[in-house]
Amino acid sequence: MAGEEDANLARFLQWATALGISDSPNSTGTSSSCLGLSMRISHFPEAGGRGLAATRALTKGELVLRVPKTALMTSDSLISSDRKLATALGKFNFLSPTQVLCVALLNEMNKGRSSWWYPYLKQLPRSYDLLASFTQFEIEALQIDDAVWTAEKAVHKGKMEWKEATPVLSELNIKPQLTTFNAWLWAYSTISSRTMHIPWDTAGALCPVGDFFNYAPPDEEPHQLDESEATDIDSFLTSVDKGEKEDSSTEDLVVANPDKLTDGGYHEGLTSYCFYAKRNYERGDQVLLSYGTYTNMELLEHYGFILQDNPNDKAFISLESEMYSLCSWPKDSLYISQDGTPSFALLSTLRLWATPVSKRRTVKHIAYSGHLISVANEVAVMEWTMKKCQEVLSSCWTLMDEDMQLLHIIDNIHDCNGEEVTSSQAIRDEIGSFLAKNSVKSGAKKTRSISRWRLAGEWRYRYKRILSDCITHCVKTLDNLSTL
Repeated sequence: MAGEEDANLARFLQWATALGISDSPNSTGTSSSCLGLSMRISHFPEAGGRGLAATRALTKGELVLRVPKTALMTSDSLISSDRKLATALGKFNFLSPTQVLCVALLNEMNKGRSSWWYPYLKQLPRSYDLLASFTQFEIEALQIDDAVWTAEKAVHKGKMEWKEATPVLSELNIKPQLTTFNAWLWAYSTISSRTMHIPWDTAGALCPVGDFFNYAPPDEEPHQLDESEATDIDSFLTSVDKGEKEDSSTEDLVVANPDKLTDGGYHEGLTSYCFYAKRNYERGDQVLLSYGTYTNMELLEHYGFILQDNPNDKAFISLESEMYSLCSWPKDSLYISQDGTPSFALLSTLRLWATPVSKRRTVKHIAYSGHLISVANEVAVMEWTMKKCQEVLSSCWTLMDEDMQLLHIIDNIHDCNGEEVTSSQAIRDEIGSFLAKNSVKSGAKKTRSISRWRLAGEWRYRYKRILSDCITHCVKTLDNLSTL
């Protein structure tokens, strides 16, 4: 199997080379592969699997990969080469750009070996772990109300968009297994997690070779605002109907400043998608992309993974309705940072709210400048914040140490036969529920369920840790205030 995958990858790289994709600054490539001069494909188990490693020392800002526009898979490129697809989409012009690209991608998959994109399609993951693919059990395992709501909304949105696109899929008369919700989820997840930003289509573009890059969070905003195994299309057509899944990771890019590309973006002058080294790399280092600032929930929703140490992660606590009227910042700026400290906007808002109404006008400038109003005011703010964090933690049916224990059990779930493996009733109940709901699933489907369950368990643990760290921060602040 490994030999076949290596052969498929070699053929794909030859195909990409013929299209002008190259990691050479001079865009000359090698004789048989578009990689090798600046980067090579390698495996990074700690990052989810396949990625790109530097083959030499790379300098920050250096061009490391160029993908011509003709090699980008977009709605335009797929529709312009398929009259039947263009006609079908013309009859149903109410679809969103993302729905159009989903339909076009499934239509291309339907062509199998006759597709011009076949070498690239064979490299795509067979499945993903985005929130839209979560079952109700996996959604409930998130525990936090906002996260559960976000996941349920993602599933509902996916089903609605699939139903809207079903008439187009029927018009194309493609294979039945490519018209299922599982197939739609695959196409949607591929687009959500792998497309690159392009200026002419909000759905983005699939970028051969460029989507081998794995993700790194931006370095410049510490508190602010896995690559899968290759798969064969023919086996995918069978597995997607059964809902079976393989490992995956996600690659995407948002260009914050198109005039000065530091990570990557579409370059009009070169009519190519260009990727640049985000920092200096030594030979053997994994070359990464920072394609946006995301919380772990956002990464899970749009890309299907989370980071163990995400400097951009946040936790939110419910605020009094009056607080929002006092705040001039957007609601998403009122958060607790990954290190447990309230954001500037949240702290300023709480300080103003904790001030008697008759005095707010006179101290407003102090609150909005980020300064302490008074010791009594700060004590009230810290006590209120602690209480809110504790309320969220108390609403969960497991404690943080139980979550850690559960993650260990999940990693060894194949050895678990339902016997008591922990003294915690909550953990026993959750394990029993999982085993009951997955007892009839095939090995591959059960493996994917375990993967999503683990993601939910790890997400909730890290979210609770932020709240716990915030309580610790408040306690320390109160201790310091007591000495004033």
